[in-house]
Amino acid sequence: MAELIRKKKLTPVQVLAIGFASIIFLGAVLLTLPISSNSGKSTPFLNCLFTSTSAVCVTGLVVVDTGTYWSYFGKTIIMFLIEAGGLGFMTFAILFSLILGKKISFKERLVIQEALNTSTFGGLVRLTRYVLLFSFSIEFIGASLLATQFIPKLGLIKGIYYSLFHSVSAFCNAGFDLLGNFDSLTKVYNNYIIILTISFLIIIGGLGFSVWAELYNFKRLKKFSLHTKLVITVTSALIIIGTLLILILEYHNPGTIGKMPFGDKLLSAYFAAVTPRTAGFNSISTTAMNPGSKFLTVILMFIGGSPGSTAGGVKTTTMGVLIFTVISIIKGRSETEIYMRKINKDIVYRAFAITVAGLGIVVMDVLILSMTEKLANLGEILYEVTSAFGTVGLSLGLTTKLTIIGKMVIILTMYAGRVGPLTIAFALAKNKKSTGIKYPEEKVMVG
Repeated sequence: MAELIRKKKLTPVQVLAIGFASIIFLGAVLLTLPISSNSGKSTPFLNCLFTSTSAVCVTGLVVVDTGTYWSYFGKTIIMFLIEAGGLGFMTFAILFSLILGKKISFKERLVIQEALNTSTFGGLVRLTRYVLLFSFSIEFIGASLLATQFIPKLGLIKGIYYSLFHSVSAFCNAGFDLLGNFDSLTKVYNNYIIILTISFLIIIGGLGFSVWAELYNFKRLKKFSLHTKLVITVTSALIIIGTLLILILEYHNPGTIGKMPFGDKLLSAYFAAVTPRTAGFNSISTTAMNPGSKFLTVILMFIGGSPGSTAGGVKTTTMGVLIFTVISIIKGRSETEIYMRKINKDIVYRAFAITVAGLGIVVMDVLILSMTEKLANLGEILYEVTSAFGTVGLSLGLTTKLTIIGKMVIILTMYAGRVGPLTIAFALAKNKKSTGIKYPEEKVMVG
């Protein structure tokens, strides 16, 4: 990696984009091998590219059933791609460098700073160690809890493998499952241990490593940063409001939770509110949900998780900054205020730019797919595109029916969702150039 940065003189953002693309291509090549499929036959490259992109971009959209189509070799490749995509390829590059005893160069530290979405430069290698240790520990705990349910049903070896795979997939907010037939977790919707473990892994992975570092060191720090407060506030609000709305909207729907006892209804509504941000598991049928619930899911998928986490979307803090900006304007404030702290206008501009860019990608893709996917309606296309952009993985069944152009559009959307918003944010933050020219002010009527 250091050689690549030195020879090509690439910027950290370019290194991240190329790094993710390289892992995607390598994963696609490995999945084309006959040993990767259960049939022992080579898989078409486009399907492998789609699967590899979905795994590295921790999305979960699939064109073939993960549990039944791929061999254990193929499933293991997918699991490693999920881990590399969720934690970031630079994190693993640093891990190998540390194992080999190599020094981390200054430019590599810049790439780490971009990858982990942190504003501080000091202690980056130590933070990388923390990310790895924390991630592997949480995944081990999650796998241990899931093993109590999978081992009795599947046997020791298969039960352990399934537990590890689903723990990695959940923590990295990927949404890949091995239960087969595109059913996700619908067969275990009332298994509280599986559903709660998966949901907690999703939430933990989606909060961000810097937030968990502050939570862990709270006794020493005595207070939280504004970033952590905003992440916890927006995340909690989305989960609580999402759960209540889905419970209300689906309460009498016989195709989802209508026939369940209240405890299972509440559990399923809670899980349906957690998983769009941005994991892609589902414990109830997504196609049977009411239009209101589907639209709410689209909103949650677009928002996604938090910065510096394994999740996608425009991020909770981005939406939080925009909401508090609107509140500040309504109150007659000249600047955005959050918890008695002033937010720099550059941050507000970046939040606005990320949101508009995300909406632009979604709108453009919906227009393209509306022309190529003749059998799909507008709602299905919007759901699929938003799921791809938010790196969620939920689907209304359109993925397996996509045309070649449709698959390519979704592949690019998943890649843009994983790399794009981050690239936009740092491009705006790092490439500011002052011309020294100030133009005269003039008013424009808005609203």
